[in-house]
Amino acid sequence: MIKRLTLFGCLVLSVSLTAQFKTVQKKDANGYNYEMVENDPSNTRIYTLNNGLKVFLAQNRDEPRIQTYIPVRTGSNNDPEDNTGLAHYLEHMLFKGTSKIGSYNWEQEKVLLQQISDLYEKHKLEQDPDKKVAIYKQIDSVSYIASQYAVANEYDKMISSLGATGTNAHTWFDETVYKNNIPSNELEKWMYIESERFSELTLRLFHTELEAVYEEFNRAQDNDFRLIHYALMKNLFPTSHYGTQTTIGTSEHLKNPSMVAIANYYNEYYVPNNMAVVLVGDFEFEPTIKMVDKYFGFYKKAAEPDHYVAHEPNLKGIKTVNVSSPSAERFQFAYRVGGSKTKDALLVQVMDMILSNRTAGLIDLNINQKQLAQSAGSNTQIMKDYTAHIFSGAPKKGQSMDEVKDLLLQQIEKIKTGDFDEWMITAVINDLKKQWQSVLENSNALATTMYDSFIQERSWQQTISELDEMSKITKADLMKFANDNYGDNYVIVYKNQGENKDLVRVENPGITPISLNRENESQFYKDFQKMTEKPILPVFVDFDKSIKTETLKGSKFSSIQNVTNDLSTVYYITEIGADNDKKLPLAMNYLNYLGTSKYSPEDLKKEFYKIGIDFGVNAGSERSFVSIRGLQENLAEGIKLFEHLMSDAKADKEAYQNYVDKIIKSRNDAKVQKNSIQNALNQYAMYGPDNRFRDQLSEAELRAIDPAELVQILKEFLNYQHQIFYYGKDASATKKALEKYHNFGNGKKIPAAKVYPQPMTDGKIFFAPYDMVQAEISLRAREEQFDKNLLTPSGVFNEYFGSGLSSIVFQEIRESKSLAYSAYSVYANSDRHDKYNYVIAYVGTQANKLPQAVDALKELMNDMPKAENQFNNSKNAALKKIATRRYTKSGIFFYQLDLKDRGIDYDINKDIYSATEKMTMKDLENFFNSHIKGKHFNVGLIGKKDNLDWEAVQSMGDVKELTLEELFGY
Repeated sequence: MIKRLTLFGCLVLSVSLTAQFKTVQKKDANGYNYEMVENDPSNTRIYTLNNGLKVFLAQNRDEPRIQTYIPVRTGSNNDPEDNTGLAHYLEHMLFKGTSKIGSYNWEQEKVLLQQISDLYEKHKLEQDPDKKVAIYKQIDSVSYIASQYAVANEYDKMISSLGATGTNAHTWFDETVYKNNIPSNELEKWMYIESERFSELTLRLFHTELEAVYEEFNRAQDNDFRLIHYALMKNLFPTSHYGTQTTIGTSEHLKNPSMVAIANYYNEYYVPNNMAVVLVGDFEFEPTIKMVDKYFGFYKKAAEPDHYVAHEPNLKGIKTVNVSSPSAERFQFAYRVGGSKTKDALLVQVMDMILSNRTAGLIDLNINQKQLAQSAGSNTQIMKDYTAHIFSGAPKKGQSMDEVKDLLLQQIEKIKTGDFDEWMITAVINDLKKQWQSVLENSNALATTMYDSFIQERSWQQTISELDEMSKITKADLMKFANDNYGDNYVIVYKNQGENKDLVRVENPGITPISLNRENESQFYKDFQKMTEKPILPVFVDFDKSIKTETLKGSKFSSIQNVTNDLSTVYYITEIGADNDKKLPLAMNYLNYLGTSKYSPEDLKKEFYKIGIDFGVNAGSERSFVSIRGLQENLAEGIKLFEHLMSDAKADKEAYQNYVDKIIKSRNDAKVQKNSIQNALNQYAMYGPDNRFRDQLSEAELRAIDPAELVQILKEFLNYQHQIFYYGKDASATKKALEKYHNFGNGKKIPAAKVYPQPMTDGKIFFAPYDMVQAEISLRAREEQFDKNLLTPSGVFNEYFGSGLSSIVFQEIRESKSLAYSAYSVYANSDRHDKYNYVIAYVGTQANKLPQAVDALKELMNDMPKAENQFNNSKNAALKKIATRRYTKSGIFFYQLDLKDRGIDYDINKDIYSATEKMTMKDLENFFNSHIKGKHFNVGLIGKKDNLDWEAVQSMGDVKELTLEELFGY
């Protein structure tokens, strides 16, 4: 687990401990003032427009694309207490357009939208349930009429046509953030759209989106993480909005919204001096800021919004909370310290890394390494006003949750008494330095760091100098911090196994499907289509030029130069996996608990962490990997240490028996965990009972294994023929280290692999019962074997029909009928040339909507709606994505590896691009009729049986209810 310094993973650190950071004011060639920070390795510029809008700009030339974020300094903390969930719902509505986007007859539509708003106010005030139902029927009726003047998903269509990816938004306590990744030549068109989008609020298609949000609320009810987290926050922050409100809101408030309240909220917080534009990617600074000013500079500056500030009395005593759900028991407890702008935020991050850094933290070594609990860990949740330091654990069989809690408290006590190595502070800083280098080369990670800095109201200088400040923290500082803040002043939530009696189940309101009007266009859309951009031509990979290949002691050695930073990685790759030897994954995981004749298991982890080296071993089904990663200066030492471990690992019978105990506990836990059951169900529906998921070593087989046999498997692993791939700055030095330390093997023959059948799907329905609010259904149909000629039509089909906010499935099932929060259908090409493709579809919906949702999905899967304009947008989006996709760095090697698995020895995108240019709507229809329509889908259904219309389920076909033993194989 990668430690995250903020909730969204931005690692706000400096690249050099000796750098002096100073904010300086500058003026660009066009006379725009901006600020930047001296010695900032990202060379970020921060402009402030006359209306107060902040603009963060940084360049990344890896590919001709730009990561965009538009953050707004407001979230659920600013929700009115009688309208919780408002900020999140507003986020959804900002995908619905304006008076210009999404309407082809605004004068008619706006009258009806006002009627709907008035009806919602009447509905909110009405106390009589029957009268509320009658008013809602009026809302539904007027909404249907209003939808006839709207163009559903017009924003999504325009954004998709740019070749955008990652289109989404999120709301949290103090932020609402809108995101797109776009081709760099589409920057002005993106600004044209977003400028209009945020210029006003139009609450169209309101009641259907409200129902989609309620489905999201239902999904949250079925999510154990949220169950625990909500209880934790409610008691950690008993008097402030961090705890008294949730981002999704209450059921009662969601069912009684106020369009007036939403508009008032928008008018207060969605103002330029409370917003920012963040761009990281391939652009020039001067023309870009001119463009931002052109499209966003006309927004009028407003009074500073009234931001909620949390004030909590000191926590006194231990607050205990119990919640229940069907999954295995576990717990979380948390302490409360200062927020993002306090020194507490720095201290808690360093303390947390010393406790848990995935390698050599106190929790890592003293609990997980010694297998004293099923699992244990910690993380920080840094917010503007407070930070929650969260500890989590799960007990082994026969162990209580309190026993695990006491183990975690003992590790905190070690911080308080100074019972930890002082070198750990330096090692933590080096670890963070390494992570920061990864952030700098990733547009999304850097852009995330920028918007988080804006949301938290911290200067860019403060953000990038955090590591300098952390490096000044001493052992005495940490001891004092722990003693001052970590006592009998925490909240603990025990998640017991049992029935969740607080689930909210509601009636299906019976929404009339709205008109989508796919063929209609607003005038704004027509004007948008007239805008032109300079095309970006695709660049296809020449593998012979991009990858240097040679022979090293009889093994293939491939390398790519890292010209970005000092990080280097070496991979050992062999074509043996679990299909060849079921004991191989067992042995590779067992390696984590082993020491050598020179090092104990704990000392070995410390040695790796001291030199900043991460290693990983992974046995897939058909291929296995070893990776050794760190700074180039330490890579040779890392290779030496890893090779010592592989060749000198010592079997430990007690560690093995503990490891088996944990495996059996994990397996039993999986049988009461929804996602695990659903995964097993999908595998069964796709492959039948003879599938990889079920084919596991039994408990008796596990306990009969001599751990010395597993150690021998590890020692023999590199004797199999394998190739080596290196990505880094110094291939010559790395080759010398490999020649000196690496076991190149003796060409041992790889054992034959078990071949798992892929039987033809024949329309069977498999049901797995689980106590949940929603019902989730997955459809699987086997198609023909992989054929590279299907990559083009399937890619356009997925773009047009099944995935994304503007796809047919999303429009019909969510936008028009409000039957689900999530729905998709894709043609999934096999990743191996000799395996079959599959058609896959999914709907997650409220249980009482399931028959309607399934009928709607099946109708679509047999009769694809045809919309020429939408097809052209999908085709162009596919072309733009290929044209702006760049395989870079180590990604080039792994792309080639994936292609070879499919029997392709060149960059297939060249063929796909050419074929996509020629593709017509008729070609798509032919693909649909040949590969989608009329398929016999095997169905996996999970839900609470009592909540389902069982007659409707049985009408779908023959239903077989599977036992957990049938699903899991044990």
